[in-house]
Amino acid sequence: MTYPAYEPGPPPPPEPAEPPRPAAPADPWAVALGNATLLGIGYLLLRRWRLAATAALGTAVLLDLTASTARSRYEILLLLWWAAGIAHGWFLARRRPERAVRRGQRAGTLGLALAVVLTAVLLRVDAYGVENRVTEAREGGDCEAAVAAQGEVGWGHRLAAAPVVEPGDAVVTACHRLDGAAAVLARAARRGSTEDLGRGFGTLAGVLVEPGNERTVGTVLDAFLDGLPTDDSCDTAALTAWLRDRGPTHDVLDRSAGPAARTEPAALVGCGDHLMTEDAWQQARTHYQRLLDTYPDDARAGKARDGVREATLAIELDHVRGLVDNTHGADSGYCSKPAKYSGAPPYRKGTRALFLGDSEYTGRLPGSWRTGDPARAALVVCAGAAENGAAVQTCSYENDTSKYLPHQVTFYKVKIPLKVYELRTGKRLDPRSVQIGGGSCPSVLRYEYYMYDLGPGDQFVSTTKSGVREAFRPVVRR
Repeated sequence: MTYPAYEPGPPPPPEPAEPPRPAAPADPWAVALGNATLLGIGYLLLRRWRLAATAALGTAVLLDLTASTARSRYEILLLLWWAAGIAHGWFLARRRPERAVRRGQRAGTLGLALAVVLTAVLLRVDAYGVENRVTEAREGGDCEAAVAAQGEVGWGHRLAAAPVVEPGDAVVTACHRLDGAAAVLARAARRGSTEDLGRGFGTLAGVLVEPGNERTVGTVLDAFLDGLPTDDSCDTAALTAWLRDRGPTHDVLDRSAGPAARTEPAALVGCGDHLMTEDAWQQARTHYQRLLDTYPDDARAGKARDGVREATLAIELDHVRGLVDNTHGADSGYCSKPAKYSGAPPYRKGTRALFLGDSEYTGRLPGSWRTGDPARAALVVCAGAAENGAAVQTCSYENDTSKYLPHQVTFYKVKIPLKVYELRTGKRLDPRSVQIGGGSCPSVLRYEYYMYDLGPGDQFVSTTKSGVREAFRPVVRR
């Protein structure tokens, strides 16, 4: 069974295209006011979604740049962006073939625009008020009040008035630096540290470079200066010396010179007195002398001169004691390097002497002639080992072991080489030696005998205490 072939019929006619929907009527005033909110609301009313997103994004970028950089040019750009958005919205709405008056849209967009503008205006006015308080506090030298005022600044102020509030941030930064300087200066006062003092003044000088900080720097400086003098006179002397030597910088820091000059003289004398009690005589003399050199007309100059004299005597005596302690013979210690002690008693009749060196004979002198204290001695007598002095007598002796070995023995005075120094001046005096007389030629001369010994040899005379005393009497003027 066969079927006839299928032949398709002609295609159906195309359906007619829908006519384009006419754009909704627009209200130019509502659109312009909507864009005045900087949120692109006018574009939303026109159903221009991309333009609305672009408007909002542009506003966000410009606000971020304004808040982060605090530069006025971005505020100007934001204002131009605002005006351009209003004008562009009005222009697009006017191009619509149909326009309508939409009072609801106008009222809503007007309220939003007024809210944005009034908020910006109020934030900016408040920002000026905050910065006025910051400026007044800084000009009054009150960093605490300035920081507190700047603390009122919020993110809204930075969006609406970043260039207005930005100088206050610099004030806060400077105040924080000054707080650090105040802490360093306080530590310098507690420790007498000139290193901390220099670091603190360096910070103050750095803050002064920025205009307008003279009062706040002055407040920190005055707080430090009001703490002078400190409880420790030596710390005060160190600090005031640094301030005096700082040199003028022709700014507010030069105010430190006056309090330093008023405080330093008393501190120098007080420190010198304290160092004297600590046996730090060299440092004490330095402080006394500094007052005489720097403030010769000060009322404490007489006390300082007395202090220099006392310290000098103490230094000399300490040096002499050290030399005496290191004397182990007539050629060492004081005997080799004599020094003066200006406070020693004058060399006159009845003075005492400090005997050093060989004490075989000087040890037999009366105790009233000698002293072991350099502070009480008028003389320092360095005695060397005994030598043969003038010959007194020669006698013949026979040796018991052999009658063929007669001996001629000469007896000599005991000669003591001397180095005599006047302690007050350290100068050497005469005599250079003394000779001690005594008995000679005893009937029996005993000595240690050794094999092949040829005899006792020359002998010293036999001395007595009175003989030793008579020999040394001219030396000590007794």
